[in-house]
Amino acid sequence: MAHHHDKLPSLRPPPADAELPAAASPPALPQTAPPRTATSTPAHSDLQPRSYVGAPPPPMVKAGGDNRDLRPPGAKASFPGEVERGLGAGGADPSRFASPTSTPPAPPLSPFESLEADRTVTILPITRSTSSPTGIWPELSPCATDESVPAVPDKQGSLCQQDDHSQGGDSSTWSLPNLPEDIWCLIHSLMPLRDSACSACVSRTFLRSWRCHPKLIFSEETLGLKQKEGQNIDIARGFTSRIDHILKNRSDTGVKILKFVIRDHYNVDTCHLNSWLQKAITPGIEEVTLLLPTKYRKMYEVPCSALLDGRGNSIWYLYLTNCAFRPPVGFDCLRSLTKLHLYGVCITGDELGHLISNCFALEELEVSCCMKLICLDIPFWLERLSCLTVSQCDKLRVIKSTAPHLSIFDFFGEPVQLVLGESSKVKDLRVGYSFAPNAVSYAITKLPFIAPHLETLTVYSFCERVSTPMVADKFLHIKHLNIYLGEDDGGAVTPAYDYLSLASFLDACPVLESFILSVDQSDMRHDSVFEDPSSHLRQIPEHRRHERLKKVQIDGFCSAKSVVELTCHILKNATSLESLTLDCIFGAEAVGQSVRCSAPESGKCMPTSRRMILEAHKALSAVKRYILEKVPSSVKLNVGGPCTRCHVMDVMLPQVSNM
Repeated sequence: MAHHHDKLPSLRPPPADAELPAAASPPALPQTAPPRTATSTPAHSDLQPRSYVGAPPPPMVKAGGDNRDLRPPGAKASFPGEVERGLGAGGADPSRFASPTSTPPAPPLSPFESLEADRTVTILPITRSTSSPTGIWPELSPCATDESVPAVPDKQGSLCQQDDHSQGGDSSTWSLPNLPEDIWCLIHSLMPLRDSACSACVSRTFLRSWRCHPKLIFSEETLGLKQKEGQNIDIARGFTSRIDHILKNRSDTGVKILKFVIRDHYNVDTCHLNSWLQKAITPGIEEVTLLLPTKYRKMYEVPCSALLDGRGNSIWYLYLTNCAFRPPVGFDCLRSLTKLHLYGVCITGDELGHLISNCFALEELEVSCCMKLICLDIPFWLERLSCLTVSQCDKLRVIKSTAPHLSIFDFFGEPVQLVLGESSKVKDLRVGYSFAPNAVSYAITKLPFIAPHLETLTVYSFCERVSTPMVADKFLHIKHLNIYLGEDDGGAVTPAYDYLSLASFLDACPVLESFILSVDQSDMRHDSVFEDPSSHLRQIPEHRRHERLKKVQIDGFCSAKSVVELTCHILKNATSLESLTLDCIFGAEAVGQSVRCSAPESGKCMPTSRRMILEAHKALSAVKRYILEKVPSSVKLNVGGPCTRCHVMDVMLPQVSNM
């Protein structure tokens, strides 16, 4: 059985920076470049978060692409690859699965990001000095020094220089554009680290710009290190020596973005890490990211001294992984900090309190896999804090927050005591438990008191053993409800769970507008609606009408009798329903790619077990037999069936009439 964390989207870094091509003359520079955004998550195998049972699934999204209406005009519904009752021929629309025109941002659960994705400016060609043995890193070659650049008289009124390279008495000359030096510094700041280093071999102007490059992103990719089999030792030595040379030869100011991506086999000494941070963290720095492998959790402590003397007060983004960080009492070095991400950091509740107590600008706090954290207390004076994420802190027992403007809260892990205060303004809550069962029952019975002002609620449950109870307390403000039911140890949602009981959750949300139910299982062990053709579908007598419910989506719709009954219940009682989407294959987009073969990435379906393909065919038949006739003409019905090319199989079902 696949673990729950296997359901997470695959994070693939963009292609590594290509080698610089040769060219006869430098092309024109782009006039604009896209802004850099602070993201996280390169997929390095040795830097991945630890595996754990009960990982939160990806956020709920509309299944089946755009969920376009498959019906021809005047018909109620059509199904892929079938013509029935004059409803018209349907099929998967390739446009439903078209790739987006821009790359979406990465999910927040993994702490590493793709490197240098914004390669925006490149100056070509780079005429390397004949005295440069390495050609790529000025710090490692003679051309990195001012003496190696030929002395050329400055043009009057120009801050740029003309460089001559002579061989055998012949001279080939080209001039740089007449731009102020600060403009060249801006251009170089938009270039990847490697390209900026190469350009420093061209002129003193470029060399000065390189030494003040504001973005220092140190990784195997940006340093030009190509890992080959059996070369780990060489790469490790080159990684350390190149960073040493770069930091030794650059100026003491100008760094805005500092990032280290260190793999396990580099074996970087902690003394080097300390010296790098002390050298690179200077007044004016804005972003600091330190991505370390797991073994550094017990062997490396980030020195607080690197942030003293005002050097840390300009930092607004701090991301630390797999290390120790122990701010003392009175720590006051991060006054501009707005985003703080800690992953696998050894820090106690008191030390975290020392860290954030004077971060009055803090807006976003994310704490993941911090195993020494027992109590998390957010003080009321953090008035700008609006987003809090706590994930897989196994020893955590209490979360208290009196932050007045906290509106988004995500929690995944062991059950904890959650205290948000009477004046809580949390409006968007996602909650999921790794091992404890019955998260849906907990949500409906406890959350109305803990977060009374919720507008959006997402609940993840990987073991729902009891049906959802009826309750008297209401979620008076919830408009959007998302429930994810994952498989238990047997590979399926617990057979004892009655899907129809979810109607009580709909009752508890009187102003609900949208409802998404996702059922993720590798086996369907509930009673099928086809098992007893003589049985009738249950109905809930004298049930409350869901007068504001407009949109319903069931991702992973199956032939379980209680699922069919829930769908029929919604059709009967949701008087304002506008759209109903039933996708018989779970995760059409929830895992980042289309399941059906119209996907442009691979041209074929994502692997699905034969058992679930058979179940998808049964579910499609259940829609036609039990649901189709109950769909009002005012409701747009969207049905996602099995792939007509990859999921074709013969299915023999009992011949029964609609109930």
